[in-house]
Amino acid sequence: MVSVSGVFRPRPTYLHNTNLDLNSVQELPDSHLWPALDAEGSGNLTYVESMPVIDLADPDVVGRMGHASETWGGFHVTGHGVPLGLIDRLESQVCRLFSLSREQKLNAARVPNSFNGYGQVPIAAFFEKSLWSEGCTITDSPVNWASRLWPDDYIEFCDVMEEYKKEMKALCVRIMWLMLASLGITKKDFDWAGPNGDLDGSWTTLQLNWYPPCPDPNRAIGLVAHSDSPILTVLYPSSTSGLQVLRENGTQAHWVTIGPVPGSFVVNVGDLLQILTNGRFRAPLHRAFVNRTHHRLSVPFFIGPPKDALITPLSKLVSADRPQLYRAVTWDEYLGIKRKYFQDALAVVSLRAPMDEPSNVSDHGSLESG
Repeated sequence: MVSVSGVFRPRPTYLHNTNLDLNSVQELPDSHLWPALDAEGSGNLTYVESMPVIDLADPDVVGRMGHASETWGGFHVTGHGVPLGLIDRLESQVCRLFSLSREQKLNAARVPNSFNGYGQVPIAAFFEKSLWSEGCTITDSPVNWASRLWPDDYIEFCDVMEEYKKEMKALCVRIMWLMLASLGITKKDFDWAGPNGDLDGSWTTLQLNWYPPCPDPNRAIGLVAHSDSPILTVLYPSSTSGLQVLRENGTQAHWVTIGPVPGSFVVNVGDLLQILTNGRFRAPLHRAFVNRTHHRLSVPFFIGPPKDALITPLSKLVSADRPQLYRAVTWDEYLGIKRKYFQDALAVVSLRAPMDEPSNVSDHGSLESG
């Protein structure tokens, strides 16, 4: 048996200058200049394809979600019931946060060994060049750091985030069971989803992303190509285009710009759901480009199992014709693998013979040729 460490090399990590105020930069600094970004990566080339739009009231919602999860790895969802007023308040509070000065925002900077608070997305550390974006991560109550930003006026921000997280968790649970129903999976097939299948004890995180206008968007990138690690992501994309998803068709692959659909969220399959479904659902590679004249915000909500839950392909989806593709792994263990191997993480837990070749994602976030 070939050792994983002999085939996949851990990715190096980098420290970045966190003192640069992207909102005031007039010329793209070398620290944010990415080499050889393709036209698609800069948002200049758009393929005429539309990610499926699925209304939760559609009589064929189960079948449509299953097909979209197998062919796209995601879809737009409408008819979700999340109050539009709450979405408006969410966007207002995100704009309020990122309109603060750099010095003010650093009062909420993450402390070592914590994901809570202000800073770049964690995957930025895998790349030598910096991302044209900033973010804020909420894994539990934001009161501790929000009160440092607005000592006398933090309650509204915290209330909106907590209310939104509650709505997102309920929506994620609903969507996950509909998706899995397309494969004949029920709540009885899980031993970690809780007695009512409401994912009590699940891991959840809310990420606030901000992409300021960029003086040279053709040579900068907001978020590098990656797949999401947990079970499911539900993303509020705002009204400005910037999200791209990799579409694969046999040996061909290209990036598709996902335009906004009013009143919808974007749902992405995560790595753990790919493992659970034995590869039937695919966690899509996606990335974000930036804009010369407009800022963009996005708010993904991530949900995963309890940290000690054992994730393995569901027995109903394993057969002689489709043998088990991945070994069992806890969520906590998989997070450690992803932090070490980044986009090779799924290959590291694969039971198929490993190939002595690198990940298909290059350091500039594009798909490598051939």
